[in-house]
Amino acid sequence: MRKIIHIDMDAFFASVEQRDNPSLKNRPVVVGGDSKRSVVAAASYEARKYGIFSAMPMALAKQKCRDLVIVPHRFNVYKEVSQQIREIFFQYTDLVEPLSLDEAYLDVSKSKKNMQSATDIAKEIKSLVWEKTSLSCTAGISINKFLAKIASDMNKPDGLTVIKPNQVQRFVLDLPVEKFYGVGKATLRRMHGLNVFTGADLQKYSKYELTRIFGKSGLYYYDVCRGIDDRPVKPSRLRKSVSIERTFEEDVDTREEAQKILITLCDKLVNTLHRLQVSGRTIQLKWRYPDFTTPTRSKSYRTFLNDRETIESTVLDLMNKHIDIEEGVRLLGVGMSNLDTEIEEEQLTFEFE
Repeated sequence: MRKIIHIDMDAFFASVEQRDNPSLKNRPVVVGGDSKRSVVAAASYEARKYGIFSAMPMALAKQKCRDLVIVPHRFNVYKEVSQQIREIFFQYTDLVEPLSLDEAYLDVSKSKKNMQSATDIAKEIKSLVWEKTSLSCTAGISINKFLAKIASDMNKPDGLTVIKPNQVQRFVLDLPVEKFYGVGKATLRRMHGLNVFTGADLQKYSKYELTRIFGKSGLYYYDVCRGIDDRPVKPSRLRKSVSIERTFEEDVDTREEAQKILITLCDKLVNTLHRLQVSGRTIQLKWRYPDFTTPTRSKSYRTFLNDRETIESTVLDLMNKHIDIEEGVRLLGVGMSNLDTEIEEEQLTFEFE
């Protein structure tokens, strides 16, 4: 039986800004741009009281709170702080799986410090993170990644929640299905249509029935509603894709302008691939219409590539075939996936201005 800790920094980007600028303390702060098309990258807990959350359009956030303070992002600073926090994790275990700059799984089944209690380790980590960075974090502790992640969401900010082995079965029976990782809005509607609202409801379905209804995901739902998750903590994570995107102040509605922007984005993507020394087999195009629908299209090749000519010609071909430019687009993005290397980084998306 594993001992897994999930650490989640509290309102990370916004908390860093409040830490570095004392005048922002106890004020509703969001990180992001201030243009019409900007979105909230992070919201302080003071801002969340107004119903403001990450990925919300900034225009809506400003409507919800007239005293909102908007701070531009400083990703280099966030990365530096994230590295400081990871160094603390490695004092206890080498099995650290970062999910993003502000959260990670730790397998402390065998601690470097020979500590037997995962709860004591989590308490020490929280204390050291505060001592080193003046930032708070929340810890979830349990026997697997699924339960540890659920636990860390239960008592934020600055919380610590333990789901003990003898509590697992009772816990998953009462757990709402929307709390299950991987259950999005569409899947939730299907589950509710089947009168499935909790783990107990989900347990009424056999493995065969869940697979028939939900495909391969049905196997996952069958296990996790019973508290089963055998996924190991992986210290090296596969970078799934690299992408570059740009959001516009005004809709782009001519093919010539869209083509010019995409060529620039392709140049940025190629430069990033070369800097990271990675290649991929799937080239992706992403765009967003004024109604916020965001289609994607891609083309895959048999061999790995990262050359400018192939990427640019493929992206422009996808644009000509699939984008209804007369509707206007508010975002364009290009990316490469099915990469040829495994490195210790989260999936990267760059906002290109």
